Amino acid sequence: MEKKIQNKDIYFLGIGGIGMSALARYFHQSGNRVYGYDLTPSAITQQLTNLGINIHYDENIDKLPEHVDFVIYTPAVPQTHLEYQYFLQHQVPIYKRSQVLGMISAEMPTIGIAGTHGKTTTTSMVATLLHKNLPMLAFIGGIAKNFDSNVVIEDNPKTMVVEADEFDRSFLTLFPKVGVITSMDADHLDIYGDKSKLIESFQLFANQVSDVLVVNEKVAHQLKHPHKLLYGLDEKCDYYADEIELEQNAAKFMLHYREEGKSRALPVRLSVSGNYNVLNALAAFAATREFCKSRHIQIEEQVLLSQIGIYNGVKRRFDYRIERDDFVYIDDYAHHPEEIRAFVTAVRKIYPDKKICGIFQPHLYTRTRDFAPQFAEVLSMLDSVILLPIYPARELPIPGITSQYLLDMLSCKQKILLEADEVIQYVKSNKSDVLLTLGAGNIDRLVPQIEESL
Repeated sequence: MEKKIQNKDIYFLGIGGIGMSALARYFHQSGNRVYGYDLTPSAITQQLTNLGINIHYDENIDKLPEHVDFVIYTPAVPQTHLEYQYFLQHQVPIYKRSQVLGMISAEMPTIGIAGTHGKTTTTSMVATLLHKNLPMLAFIGGIAKNFDSNVVIEDNPKTMVVEADEFDRSFLTLFPKVGVITSMDADHLDIYGDKSKLIESFQLFANQVSDVLVVNEKVAHQLKHPHKLLYGLDEKCDYYADEIELEQNAAKFMLHYREEGKSRALPVRLSVSGNYNVLNALAAFAATREFCKSRHIQIEEQVLLSQIGIYNGVKRRFDYRIERDDFVYIDDYAHHPEEIRAFVTAVRKIYPDKKICGIFQPHLYTRTRDFAPQFAEVLSMLDSVILLPIYPARELPIPGITSQYLLDMLSCKQKILLEADEVIQYVKSNKSDVLLTLGAGNIDRLVPQIEESL
């Protein structure tokens, strides 16, 4: 692939995915003709269509453009797909999304943010910190509210901020100057087999970070790097937070770090809540500051603090949809047991005396199978649970692994399995003080319907 890609015909297989759509926007804005296929229409595909990108929703080689210079695909699309096979047979160059991200990032100094949880929020925080301070190109695994987009393309970018995804070992195409690792909980065991292989992959990513590796204190002992900096809540960390106060839509804390042997303490106020967002902000501040140091770029501390103060979050990450005195509705992408634990714990801290109901759509048969007891434990922290059928994504069903199987393991008294079209009527008839939606499948399409009905 050429270094500067312009005036090309580029076809996306699975254009509606969050990472794929970011690349589609980037290439469209860079002066290329972009086309794509996706399984179903969505808000994201509608936004791409509004930009003038031609998208269709059936496997149909008759709908392909006359000429295609190269294809970008996501592993979520099976290689048996008719259009994939067509391009293969006609020897059109085909690249994985991760390969293309690696090629783009090779052109400029990069900050790469990895982790099984927290990477999207931390990536969007770094982008917010650098915005208007250092021209950048950012690829974010969610819709950052500050930019209303999953990609930020500034004029003459001098650096790249990228979410480094561990799925399918995608992040091994990246060679960042500064890397962040937020967490390494067991996940994607359909890819890795066991947790040790996942950690091996994170170590390979760490090996590719040239300048500084910023690591959560909880996983730092599992990783080696010649320039490893720790962040967390322990005062032994290179960057740490204390005096944390959580509010409904905010968090306050003191940020500490050392400079030239002296300890610095800075008051921080976030416009998002949750202990995990305090940690994400620590990671983002540390990564930004260390990157600027390594590149001899001067950005004043107070500028960084004011930027982190205006950070508004990511859609579907502790995303308040309704806030009334008598009722609160929050949506979150949490789809792994540890993400659910962090989310529910944060909600409980803010609303200690409220009855909390969670609507959860399990994501993938393999993940449900591999973590069923953990899912049961964390979902049972809720007062009531509504389970939706498992969202299969790229997978075929596994005998015996169903939402009913998971529901039977829950210890909370009020629990029910519903189809998506039954949810609205149920939540209207069974009111709670706080309602949560959780999951990474297509539950996001239910969110505006719930919001409107309540």
